[in-house]
Amino acid sequence: MRNVIERTLNLLAFLLTAERPVTAAEIRTTVAGYEQESDEAFRRTFERDKELLRQMGIPLERRPTDAWEVEFGYVLPKEQYGLEDPGLTDEERAALLLAAQAVRIGGQVTGPGAILKLGGTPLQTGGEIPAADLGLSSEVLGDTFSAIAARRMLTFGYSGRRRLVHPYGLIHRRGHWYVVGPEADDRATVKAFRLDRAESIEVGEEENAFRRPKGFRASDATTDAPWESGEPELVAELRFDADMAWIAERQLSGRSTVSHLEDGSITAEVPVSAVDSFLGWVMTFDDKVEILGPPELRADYVDRVRGAP
Repeated sequence: MRNVIERTLNLLAFLLTAERPVTAAEIRTTVAGYEQESDEAFRRTFERDKELLRQMGIPLERRPTDAWEVEFGYVLPKEQYGLEDPGLTDEERAALLLAAQAVRIGGQVTGPGAILKLGGTPLQTGGEIPAADLGLSSEVLGDTFSAIAARRMLTFGYSGRRRLVHPYGLIHRRGHWYVVGPEADDRATVKAFRLDRAESIEVGEEENAFRRPKGFRASDATTDAPWESGEPELVAELRFDADMAWIAERQLSGRSTVSHLEDGSITAEVPVSAVDSFLGWVMTFDDKVEILGPPELRADYVDRVRGAP
């Protein structure tokens, strides 16, 4: 998949710099990645790459190379693909540069090159700009995004077993990237998988291997409770005192099972994916909550309470 992305980007860059329609033969001898031995292998590869560009909304057109229309080539109409000058002020460009450098993918800082194309000069600073690291490498995110765009299956190890997933979407929540979609053996259940926990990600060869539901939004597959994002590692059993029961019940999501007791207290079974986040939330209830199980979670909570200042 990495070779596909690199070759397609090379093709896009070549077409953007060409001032005239370029033939398939020129592309084969000029663009890196088209070193196929046979004509048929090149044709298949080139056809797939053209279709990928069109699926991404890039208006690749076939036009004659001369007035006699004997030979045809390919061109990207700049009036359809190029971005109009947004007319940013110096202050707006400076703000955009700050925003771009404040977000990092895989720990990499965004360079000023893209901002310079909008005009003006980069903002001069006296030190490194504070930034939020969004984690993961651009290769992992690129492969996942390409699978989503081309509707290819994703295979990866997760929570001790191999998963075959229909990747519907990609979303960033609370410092982590999630790929959202159902597993092939349970298409009715849409799940969110944390990409930094996925092992040996592989992208399927077949395009259009699944159909994304109409109107699907990846954000709908994530929860408001940060400890429930991803597949549950355990189910916590809690008991809240009567004077805190109503607050706890409002903060629990629909994934939790709540039982009301006669004295006004409640018990709850809560699926937990992020133990640290969950225990941090439980500690906000002080002595008005008790972890009933599992025993290892209860022991972890007691240790943290005793070690708290």
